[in-house]
Parts: sequence; C-alpha cells; structure tokens
Amino acid sequence: MTKEGLIEAVMKAAGLETKALAHKVVEALFDTIVKTMARGEDVAITGFGTFRVVKRAAREGRNPKTGEKIQIKASTKPKFRAGKLLKEAVL
Repeated sequence: MTKEGLIEAVMKAAGLETKALAHKVVEALFDTIVKTMARGEDVAITGFGTFRVVKRAAREGRNPKTGEKIQIKASTKPKFRAGKLLKEAVL
C-alpha cells in the first residue's frame, strides 16, 4: 500500500468526506511521529508497535572486499518493533 492508498483507506474507515481531510490526518500522524523521534523519544502505539530511536556506538568493522579494518562512526537510526496485535494479524 502506498501513502495515497493509506489516505483512501483512512478516508473510508473514518467516514471523512474529502480526500484532502484524510490527507491532513495522515500527514499530521506522520509529522507527529517524526518530530517526536527527532527529539529522541519513542512513539508507542499499543497493539500496533513502537517506533524507537536507536543509538549505535562507534565500532571497528572490516571492508568485505579487502579485509582491511575500518572504523565505523557512531550513528542514530529509527527502528520499528511490531506489537502483539500487528504480529497476530500478519501471521
């Protein structure tokens, strides 16, 4: 499903009259999740899952082509962990 498909589904499921209103709802949800994670906070949606900010420490790695040791910089990445209801619905 694309973002456009999600907007259509939200419009129908919520009984919204216009696609523009459904678009605003979806954009507001995504924007809120992004802004919250940008502050380093998790977003937990019971049953659905948790969006987390994961900090990875700097570490030593290897170049797979040459086998040469390289230094991998510390990084911060977004991560999603599915909740129980989502897992059950998919399985």
